[in-house]
Amino acid sequence: MAKEMAEKRGNSKKNGKAVAVAGAPKTAAGLARVTPLTQDPHAIRDTREKVLEVAIGHEVRAFRKKLGITVSDVAAATDISVGMLSKIENGNTSPSLTTLQTLSRALGVPITSFFRRFEEEHSAVFVKAGEGVDVERRGTRAGHQYNLLGHIGSNTAGVVVEPYLITLTEDSDVFPTFQHSGLEFLYMLEGEVIYRHGNNLYRMTPGDSLFFDADAPHGPEELTLLPIRFLSIISYPRGRGED
Repeated sequence: MAKEMAEKRGNSKKNGKAVAVAGAPKTAAGLARVTPLTQDPHAIRDTREKVLEVAIGHEVRAFRKKLGITVSDVAAATDISVGMLSKIENGNTSPSLTTLQTLSRALGVPITSFFRRFEEEHSAVFVKAGEGVDVERRGTRAGHQYNLLGHIGSNTAGVVVEPYLITLTEDSDVFPTFQHSGLEFLYMLEGEVIYRHGNNLYRMTPGDSLFFDADAPHGPEELTLLPIRFLSIISYPRGRGED
């Protein structure tokens, strides 16, 4: 079955009807030719990020750059030396409350804004097996069961991520007309389905995955072996809906 996924075109038959199945646009070899990712998933951010001085310095620099002004401009407006401002922005000194008040006036922000990163909370959601929340989404009426595995509202990435466990049974209808903003990742757990994305069809069996631009029409085209279970992870920028 993995060989079929690697082919550009193959054929599937159900009830005597041939179904054209497109192979993945990039095979494992093809993925190696894609532009390398720059983020190191194993990198650990400098632990000094947790230190108050570094957090304050980060915010001072961010507000200054947002205004499009230089360190020298701030120095002229506050009577704080360029050297001292550089130390503050780099987290190498602990500014007094008077200094922070002077900077807040010069940068036009509340003094509490400088402490935002230090006080910021990072959330995590743990869901025990079988304890996800059944939710209503497009396709629910077609017999598709959506089990939300976790949700984080406010986050530092500015991205909304919705992880679902989707189950298709004998009561499910073919419903290949999902279309929404963002990206979607599917990982097949059980059963077999021919999944459509745009004009391409993909035969998916356990262990197969599909990653795509969700703005193109997509969804199950043919339910070939029931029951079907797969993970669906949808991500999109905060502030943009699904449609």
